[in-house]
Amino acid sequence: MTAQTTAAPQARGALGLMFDPVFGALFWGKMFSVVAVWTHGIIAAIVMYEATGSALMVGLVGVVQFGPQLILSPVSGKWADTGNPARQILLGRVLCMVGSGSIAVWLAITEAQAALAVLLGTLLVGVGFVVGGPAMQSIVPNLIRTGELSTAMALNSIPMTVGRMIGPVIGAYLAAHLGYAEGFAASAGLHLIFAIFLLVVRFPAPPVRREGADYRVRAALKYVWRDKPLFLALLAVTTVGFAADSSITLTPSMADALGGDTRLVGALSAVFGVGAALGMAVLALLRGRIAAGWVSSVGLWLLCAGCAVLAFGTVTPVAVAGFWLAGLGFGWAMTGLSTVVQERAPEELRGRIMALWLVGFLGSRPIAAAVLGGAADAVNVFVAFGIAAASVVGVAVMCRPSTLIGGLPASRD
Repeated sequence: MTAQTTAAPQARGALGLMFDPVFGALFWGKMFSVVAVWTHGIIAAIVMYEATGSALMVGLVGVVQFGPQLILSPVSGKWADTGNPARQILLGRVLCMVGSGSIAVWLAITEAQAALAVLLGTLLVGVGFVVGGPAMQSIVPNLIRTGELSTAMALNSIPMTVGRMIGPVIGAYLAAHLGYAEGFAASAGLHLIFAIFLLVVRFPAPPVRREGADYRVRAALKYVWRDKPLFLALLAVTTVGFAADSSITLTPSMADALGGDTRLVGALSAVFGVGAALGMAVLALLRGRIAAGWVSSVGLWLLCAGCAVLAFGTVTPVAVAGFWLAGLGFGWAMTGLSTVVQERAPEELRGRIMALWLVGFLGSRPIAAAVLGGAADAVNVFVAFGIAAASVVGVAVMCRPSTLIGGLPASRD
């Protein structure tokens, strides 16, 4: 009897994954979707500031958009581990499309109660984001071949960076040159493109549930609590989400303090994105030569330094430098921390652990919006950036490279 073996498919590089029919559909669809979210966010911030003149009310937009993460993410993560992630992603895109589209229709008919329309539509976008978010993160390892995880995870961060970079620019341009309704309609259209991708591409069947496995949210919480590096990484992700919210909530106030208009709002947000993109590009060229723990630590300190510069950014060049440095730190911190989390998350817990990642990164933003926006209203925008910088210091001290490595918990029970 002759044994026959089949060679495992060769691992693909970045270009091969980007244009793979399945992974590529997720990659490019996520690109459109993240651009849509940031386009929506900056237009919503502009409309709210124009309607109320309050940074706190601008922060409320972030509360309703990212607040659902605190409540629904764990449940959504459980669905990703036990259900059909592709369908879950599709449902999330439909909800986001309806949220942005409803604001567009409202503002096209009347500008009365614009603030209320923005809050209600943005809440729906937030719900859609949390419904599809954990599934969008946890499905990645199921779409790739052996040996492709590191490349896939690097690519998985690119849409967030690119969307963060060009979304605010697109949003500010549409708001300034076409109108608010048209801007929200464009955001809805981008979500529609992703939904079409999901409908025409055949994703692999979801993994079979293991008999006897604990699929409760509590199981993921217990595992994270026992895994100190994983716990610290998730804590740091939460802090990054808090500090990075300043680049959205505080940009209208910063532009106003510098004597600028909506174009400066978009420019400052874009500079943050450029810094993040540059950081990601450098890491991609290094191809993993720097350990994830070091990348995380350096990123946290750069983010802290950028926010500290903005606390003294009373002239436009200094503010631009601060946003760029903060963006660079954001890109490094999120790449390093996300790598730590993915490497340490067991497959059967991945959806729920990535839900905790989303709870930290996005769920912290309503708190940041209220705290930072309130500080900008009560004192000034420079004090608010000082608070953002201070929030990173303690976590950066705790998340040293040596504390983000270590053996995995011996038991998952």
